[in-house]
Amino acid sequence: MFRTTLGAPARALLLSALLLLLSALPAAAQSRGPTVYGALASLRSSGALSAEAYGEDSSAYTAALHAVARLSGTRRAELESVVANVQQIAAAGQFIPSRLPALFLTLERNVQWWTTEPLLAADQRVSFPESHLVWEHYPGQGLEIQWLATFGEANGYYDNGHENTQLREVLEEAIPLATQRAGGIAWEYFFHFDGGAPPWTSGLSQGTALQALARAYSRLHEQAFLTAAHQALGIFETPPPVGVRVARPAGTLYAEYTYAPTDRILNGFIQALNGLYDYTKLTGDPLGQQLFEAGDAEARAIVPSYDTGAWSKYDQYSESNLNYHELLAEFLQGLCQRTQLGEPLAPAPPPAPATPPAPATPPAPTTPPVSTTPASTTGGATASASRAAEAIGSGRSPTGVVASAAQASTAIPGDAIYCTTAQRFTADLHTPPAIVLLTRTLPEGVRGGVQLSLSKVATVSLTVRRGGRVVWSTSALLERGDPRLLWVTPSTAGTYEVSLRAVDLAGNTATASGTVTLGTPVKHRKH
Repeated sequence: MFRTTLGAPARALLLSALLLLLSALPAAAQSRGPTVYGALASLRSSGALSAEAYGEDSSAYTAALHAVARLSGTRRAELESVVANVQQIAAAGQFIPSRLPALFLTLERNVQWWTTEPLLAADQRVSFPESHLVWEHYPGQGLEIQWLATFGEANGYYDNGHENTQLREVLEEAIPLATQRAGGIAWEYFFHFDGGAPPWTSGLSQGTALQALARAYSRLHEQAFLTAAHQALGIFETPPPVGVRVARPAGTLYAEYTYAPTDRILNGFIQALNGLYDYTKLTGDPLGQQLFEAGDAEARAIVPSYDTGAWSKYDQYSESNLNYHELLAEFLQGLCQRTQLGEPLAPAPPPAPATPPAPATPPAPTTPPVSTTPASTTGGATASASRAAEAIGSGRSPTGVVASAAQASTAIPGDAIYCTTAQRFTADLHTPPAIVLLTRTLPEGVRGGVQLSLSKVATVSLTVRRGGRVVWSTSALLERGDPRLLWVTPSTAGTYEVSLRAVDLAGNTATASGTVTLGTPVKHRKH
């Protein structure tokens, strides 16, 4: 699913560069764009990057090159891949000031981890002292900030009701690490994933960020959270590959990944709508309502097509795994509860004490305050996070958003489709698969396929017996439909007993049996 580390020829070239402390990419990449040092120097000479920031990032990159040269095995491969991603982003001309704090923080944390900490299991999540950011190990890609989990943590603090200090801290740490994108800000990923090259972002994680920021503003009344939330709307207004807005027949779909606009992944889309709903409900922003309504129209039209009658579909092609099925049911239930309440989408909440009345003319852009709490400090510098404010500008201002809420109080009618679909998906977790043996005859002595009817994705075991003795058995994970399981049939004609056992992803079990006759079927003469 994830791209692996560099091949041997590329590693050899990179090693030579490391040993000589060169700043260049391998020769082929040099011809495509600037090196890391070259890109940093260009930003410095243009005045876009301060001398201090230039020195910090250059030093971090040099330290990473030295570390790769000293490491071996898995540690070397993981850090090498992170370095390669930084090099690729530089070569593509995508070094912009606002992107560098998160990018070089990622590089620094990987140097720290792979030189001092234990090896990690695939998809293992870790954190660093004095930091709320959640990091995840993507094999062959090193450690990366898991923004969905980080903003999920913020939502958890909000839900607990008494962890306002932690809620404030995680968001104050996250806001300066956003990148200017799509006229606003976005939290980006810097690794290769499922065919996508960095830097990319996600409607799922951005919707969760929007939700957390709006909730924090509603509780803490701090302008920085409203500012960041309003800026985070940018990718929902902008089509891929910069944003996630995809025009569809009934409305708008918000894509899971900026690099995959044709993938219609439902769980991320529904959570983006939950985020837009909560943002609009809590802030009264008419733009939020417009974006929600466009997505809501499309969601109501397409949600039924993701219900197979026995399980959910992940995208327009395949069924969900267990985690995504449960997540989708949860997100749909959340949207059900929101729209079924029948309350106005955007009532006018009391304005924050520090928010001035909306001016008659459009306000100048504002810059959200930077957390005075540094990112994690154990074992390495994190200057790229602490100086991030100089790179984050506000392409939009939320001043006056709350004041205009009274004009944005149109009710969104409830729709049973979200509720009924969530209920069906929840029931699917406890419903056994339906399985039927379809094949009745096969030739002897061939690699035959035993066909069956299966209602939902399941692991199916096939056992063939004759005279009580097992002559063949196999199993495989199969999707719904009329799939086949391999049977290398014996050369002996006759009737064989076939048993099927299906275990779905939630552990529900069903069985079926029948007989299959081996031999050339008798053709009946037509009269």
